Amino acid sequence: MLNVFSLANGRLFQEEIESMDALKQVRPVWVDLESPTAEEKGWIAAHFGLHLPADIVDEDLEESARFYEEDNGELHIRSDFLIEGDDDAEEGKGDRNVRVAFILKEGVLFSVHEEDLPVFRLLRLRARRIPALIEDAKDVLLKLYDADAEYSADALEGIYDHLEAVSARVLKEDVNDNTAAEALAAIAREEDLNGRIRRNVMDTRRALSFMMRSRMLNAEQFEEARQILRDIDSLDSHTAFLFDKINFLMDATVGFININQNKIIKIFSVASVGLLPPTLIASIYGMNFKFMPELDQPWGYPFAIALMVASVAAPFIYFRRKGWLR
Repeated sequence: MLNVFSLANGRLFQEEIESMDALKQVRPVWVDLESPTAEEKGWIAAHFGLHLPADIVDEDLEESARFYEEDNGELHIRSDFLIEGDDDAEEGKGDRNVRVAFILKEGVLFSVHEEDLPVFRLLRLRARRIPALIEDAKDVLLKLYDADAEYSADALEGIYDHLEAVSARVLKEDVNDNTAAEALAAIAREEDLNGRIRRNVMDTRRALSFMMRSRMLNAEQFEEARQILRDIDSLDSHTAFLFDKINFLMDATVGFININQNKIIKIFSVASVGLLPPTLIASIYGMNFKFMPELDQPWGYPFAIALMVASVAAPFIYFRRKGWLR
């Protein structure tokens, strides 16, 4: 999908591009390619002289190849953007980071990615409504990173809310194995999302630092980049706190599971100790010795039964007084 945006009265305006001729009629500031076709790549190459390789958003790129400037002035940046998935999303559509390739060439920003991104939708909405938000292609890139930091902050707030709900279930209720398993699954999801957010803001920080070092920004844009970096730094402390909270809830949940398992083991232990004396008595009277006086007495059988019952009752009475049966 080819999305072409130009500036009109200080706002982003999306152009309708259905052919190569229509592309030649516009002066874009931002060209966004979502899962571009070979034909759309051909249009970009023919009109802008920019060739997009098939592996432009390859996840296996070396770190040194993600941020660089060509001799002809082209600026290349590879960044990861966060997508927060639903809990019931199908496999492969949960929380994930999507690689985006940015190329800044002759005052036009080109972005290439495989999925629709919430950050891009947010920027398009703002740039259509707020006048003078964007003045050039570099502003588009900065605003994308600003929206990305804000999106990460919103995701962190969601983690806070979800962990509060898990805390209420784990710390305020009688936790059984099913509840503990659900809590562990929820905690694992939030831990994964928190890690993705931390990776995302780290990647954004590196991209902004590269832009500032490349001296491509004017004074106002440079200050805006510094403000975004300060916002990102504030997110680091939140992600660190959430990791600690997640570890605490994980340990607490595992502790409750161990307590439940210990209760089961205690039941078997008490039963084993309680049944040991009658087993011993039965074993004694089952020995084939010639002289066992009780065997020839009429009260021998009732005496053995009563002794077995007493040997079972005595340990259970003792355990109950000690509170070990609760």
